[in-house]
Amino acid sequence: MASNAPVGKPTDMSAPQMPKVAGIDSTVPGSPHTTPPLPGVPAAAPPSDPVPPPGALIQDRLAAWVSDLTTLHELTERLIRTSSLDEALREALGAGAALVGARRGMAVLEPADGLGPASIIGLGLAHSDLGTIETVPRGTSSYGRLLDGLPDPLHPERVPDPIAIRDVRTEEGLDPRHREVAARLGYAASYALPLATEEAGRLGAAVWLYDEPAEPTDRQRHLIGLYGRFATEHLARLLQVERARVRVATIAEELLPSRLPRVPGVQLAARHRTGPRGGGDWYDALPLPEGTLGLAVGSVSGTGPSALAAMGRLRASLRAYAVMEGEDPVAVLSDLELLLRLTEPARSATALFAYAEPARRRIVLAGAGHAPPLVVGERRTEYVETSLSAPLGMLSCWEAPSVELSPAPGETVLLYTDGLLRRTGDAMDRAFARLHAAAASVPKADRGDPGAVADHVLRTMLPEGLDTAVDGEDVVLLAARFE
Repeated sequence: MASNAPVGKPTDMSAPQMPKVAGIDSTVPGSPHTTPPLPGVPAAAPPSDPVPPPGALIQDRLAAWVSDLTTLHELTERLIRTSSLDEALREALGAGAALVGARRGMAVLEPADGLGPASIIGLGLAHSDLGTIETVPRGTSSYGRLLDGLPDPLHPERVPDPIAIRDVRTEEGLDPRHREVAARLGYAASYALPLATEEAGRLGAAVWLYDEPAEPTDRQRHLIGLYGRFATEHLARLLQVERARVRVATIAEELLPSRLPRVPGVQLAARHRTGPRGGGDWYDALPLPEGTLGLAVGSVSGTGPSALAAMGRLRASLRAYAVMEGEDPVAVLSDLELLLRLTEPARSATALFAYAEPARRRIVLAGAGHAPPLVVGERRTEYVETSLSAPLGMLSCWEAPSVELSPAPGETVLLYTDGLLRRTGDAMDRAFARLHAAAASVPKADRGDPGAVADHVLRTMLPEGLDTAVDGEDVVLLAARFE
């Protein structure tokens, strides 16, 4: 009686072999039993090629699909955690390189509407290498054709196809400069993918570079296509956020002084950063008659365009009241509180106004729910003891006594908003202690420049930079050094 040969998987399959997935084994053993031939019928000869058992190919493909979905899930999860355009571009470029099997590449952000922002990110390429690639005539480079290609007039929403160059040396129609740059940088092939979808439009392009002649397989093209569409939609969302942040910051800067006044006996410096959602923190320095000066900082409740508009109205009103009765800071804030309560009853604000006479080194100030000023000098670093008062718009009638101080020659008075304290992420008592320590540690060589004093305080308080925001807080710091 003849017996069949053991049955196993073929060694050469058209479907690519993927890593095994937990719970799925694509190797299915053949049956250990055989059926005897009928009487008078010779046994069939064993087949020349092994025949895969039923379902083995399907299980292999299922395992490959599950592995691909798992990979895409992990990569998109990493991408969705990015919060800035450059960070998202770097993540997408690295993930794409893993999907297409490349080692180097570059991503170009260049929205088709021309409103920006534009940037170039490299992977495994130095800044000079990116500049070298950009010397290739744009109309002949793969990524340049994707960026500059005109839309189909019959189908303007159609996304352009990726461009694969299997071998730069033998590809027809390439500009000689393209081959020269490839030889200089040591790459032999490229694969360019448009960062575009029908919904988001064209945002840019990514190109990956191979060290040897190569091109992605059909499976790799499918995976990078799926990932590229997701990455484009994520970039489109970040682009909207970035553009909104820039618009808010621009409006906020326009509502604040374009330059600080020059008044004999005092040097001024200001630092202002708007949070990602746009807040209502502001400052002002107003020259008054007889060489005097009005200094103010404040914060309006809320964020966004409405807070910016309220901040502009409040600052303009305070300027008017300061011109009329600036010598009495309490009267200035009382008028401001009445205006706020009558015109915007649902809004509150903190403010501090100081009437300064630089020639006499004398300051009279009043605050409404605002953080106390800080005096920084060679012999002292201390907070000004202001009376406890409520913010504007919180009580039916606001009033608080004023405080007078006399800075010594060379001392700097720091006015600031609570965003400087809140951005540290500490409790308020610890934040005040950090601010005091930062001011006390200003190097002696920097104490003669109020701008250097302000910069040192900011660097010390926020070592990760002003772009790291907590709850979208604005930061305002106004420094006045008395001679």
